Amino acid sequence: MPEGHVIHRLAQRYRDIFAEQTVAVSSPQGRFADSAARLDGQAVTTTDAYGKQLFLGFGSHGFVRIHLGLYGKVTFGDPPVPDPVGAIRLRMVSETGYADLRGPTVCELIVPSEKQAVHDRLGPDPLRADADPERAWNRISRSRVSIGSLLMDQAVIAGVGNIYRCEVLFRHGIDPYLPGRALSHEEWTLIWADLVTLMRDGVHTGRIDTVYPEHLPEAMGRPPRVDDHGGEVYVYRRAGQACHVCETPVMSAVVTARNLFWCPVCQKG
Repeated sequence: MPEGHVIHRLAQRYRDIFAEQTVAVSSPQGRFADSAARLDGQAVTTTDAYGKQLFLGFGSHGFVRIHLGLYGKVTFGDPPVPDPVGAIRLRMVSETGYADLRGPTVCELIVPSEKQAVHDRLGPDPLRADADPERAWNRISRSRVSIGSLLMDQAVIAGVGNIYRCEVLFRHGIDPYLPGRALSHEEWTLIWADLVTLMRDGVHTGRIDTVYPEHLPEAMGRPPRVDDHGGEVYVYRRAGQACHVCETPVMSAVVTARNLFWCPVCQKG
């Protein structure tokens, strides 16, 4: 599932192509046809991302709310627009380009109050200027649930996915099984600040890189990581491989229905 930085990049891309332009809107697949007909010929007024939720604003006509889920994908292109191929839920076309949305978990037309309700049920998003990390801390500091699980709870903190969860805990030497209430406020402040930095870098580069310069392939004389997700990481998808710092084999276990990765030596605290 795409992590928050991907959704913020999508919001930027939609903004670049469609902002303040009249847009042809259709649903070749048919599942969004009624709403597409209402939006066809309207202008995109805003694009907004909150955690893993994407919102495309059409003024008084409301917002298209998109959640990609595990299988959703957006394809962008330049004119001329090709004939639709496959199950395209939402196609948007302007003079400068087009975007095809396939396979999202959610694609619906909502009103502003419904958009606000989505915001209200999510935790703070490290990529948003209006984020308040103390909202997340208030829940974490009272919870017996492990910090490795809490970081994946979108009601606690929005936009963090499995890669950022694993990597930020490693970078701060935090045992992923540590109960939230055992985490210190200082540790949480450092984790939040690191997430802000790492996720902003992800928006800029389009990939997740979490290793410090001294642990990059060229510094360590090791081969670069080869993975569909790209980027250099410490523990994510490295089960059984030597930790870049202490050479202990990286461990893995299923936590919150996702594979958690951690170093049992570097993350004792």
